[in-house]
Amino acid sequence: MKELHSAELNEILEENNPEVLLEEMLPFEKLMMRYRCALMEIETKFKVLNEEFSLQYNRNPFESITSRIKNPISIINKVKRKGVELSLESIEQNIFDIAGVRIICSFPEDIYILANLLIQQDDIILIKKKDYIKNPKENGYRSLHLIVDVPIFLSSEKKHMKVEVQFRTIAMDFWASLDHKLKYKKNVQNPEKIALELKKCADVINQMDHRMQEIRNMIDFKGSAKRI
Repeated sequence: MKELHSAELNEILEENNPEVLLEEMLPFEKLMMRYRCALMEIETKFKVLNEEFSLQYNRNPFESITSRIKNPISIINKVKRKGVELSLESIEQNIFDIAGVRIICSFPEDIYILANLLIQQDDIILIKKKDYIKNPKENGYRSLHLIVDVPIFLSSEKKHMKVEVQFRTIAMDFWASLDHKLKYKKNVQNPEKIALELKKCADVINQMDHRMQEIRNMIDFKGSAKRI
């Protein structure tokens, strides 16, 4: 296959569906492979931290970790929405959430501990941070989002790739999953009322998260006092 220039890519997009476009892009699969490798690097870092916490503190800092790569159609649609050039170089430079990792924690405190431990590692570069926990979205959405640069080491080169890392508590993730499902429901009656109820639920969940955090801290404090 030949390398395609942006003008050729746009012509193919106009004449064919997105699947055909991507088949014509020689380096596309190689780029996706790099993103998969970046996900493995980030997942390994968190698994190492989990092992260390299990041994040193007798607890796990997170409950689960999942990862995903945006599908090709989603990538193309996002490129079009952002109004940037349709090329692999542009995709890599402008779309930062192609590779995503989600960390689910029991307590809000653990979110910030893990996030700080990640960005303090000397091979990780923090590109962008959005704290929707301290500054939730209008609809009640809460999560901590980081865009990080992580190096991957291939057989012939070292590449820096961007990965989005999302941190949520179990309760935040439950709320976000329900909100996502409801957004794509068709013919929903009283959407404004539903949005208001979801916002109320988000506030209750936030209060519960912090109350559970306080209880955990009380237990840890009493345990420490007994050991002393």
